[in-house]
Amino acid sequence: MASLRAILASNQQLDSALPAGLVAIFIGATSGIGETAIKQFAKHTNAPRIYFIGRTASWAERIKTELKTINPKGSYFFLQCDASLLKSVDEVCQEIRAKETAISLLFLSIGSLITGTRTVENLHYFAALTYYSRIRFAVNLLPLIRTAPALRRVITVFAGGKEGPIIADDFPGFKLSATAGRGHFASMLTLSFEVLAQRAPEVSFIHDYPGFVKTDLARGTKGVGMVITKGLFKVIGPFLYIPTEEVGERQTFFATSIRFPPASGDAKGVPSEGVGIAMGTDGRKGSGVYSVHLDGETKVQEVLSKLRESGLKDKMWKHVEEFIRVTGSVSI
Repeated sequence: MASLRAILASNQQLDSALPAGLVAIFIGATSGIGETAIKQFAKHTNAPRIYFIGRTASWAERIKTELKTINPKGSYFFLQCDASLLKSVDEVCQEIRAKETAISLLFLSIGSLITGTRTVENLHYFAALTYYSRIRFAVNLLPLIRTAPALRRVITVFAGGKEGPIIADDFPGFKLSATAGRGHFASMLTLSFEVLAQRAPEVSFIHDYPGFVKTDLARGTKGVGMVITKGLFKVIGPFLYIPTEEVGERQTFFATSIRFPPASGDAKGVPSEGVGIAMGTDGRKGSGVYSVHLDGETKVQEVLSKLRESGLKDKMWKHVEEFIRVTGSVSI
């Protein structure tokens, strides 16, 4: 477990422990968790080059202005994209690959609670944002992440530590509500990271659960249940929400700390007193893939082990062939 004090101490060392000019990509950073994460990362790093991707250009202009105030030495670039569409994801990735030769951090926090609808690519909208586009970004940009000199890390923010059964006859989750689908998609994300880590053992992969955070994930949802839920959150939320700045600090820690090293290589992250190495999803310390709660701890090894033994990991990854159906290729 990493205390908040240890997390803050680690983050304070970023500008000196890591080289200047780190390239970071934040997907879904124009609001919520992504917005606070990008601000804290910019605050602590030395002259970062940050690309942030979202749908709303007007929000992006505000964030870019704030980032320049937080760290005038940094460079900030907004790329507009509807991440629910894999073809749009590919276009953005091609643009990034044309401009950069190495990426130190890929941070994924896109999402929505809208379920039961299909995208024009015939993907479940909820799954398109929660799973397909996240893995597509990771697959497309992994070659550049593998070449980064000091930090090589992929973060996805969803429900780390809350993995559950995978519904083998409904990988896209069409029959699942956002609540019922949490364990299903959490397991798919974590196990997909294990596949990618086998291909790129010099990269760290982290799936985390941020805790009770104020976001706009419920935007656009309909139905009596969601109306009641949103009304309840308005009443009790202020008493339960984790402070926004703290959320960003914790995500920055996940993105940079030595607690989450890759399986091999020297891009281990920022060392800090009192911060030990985390247990990987395979039950070994420092094994490169981590599924963690907001305190940096995980207890999902048994759940994931059963999914591997059942063969669902291999079946799930074969389902990624949906990429081929939609885009014509496994990656750009």
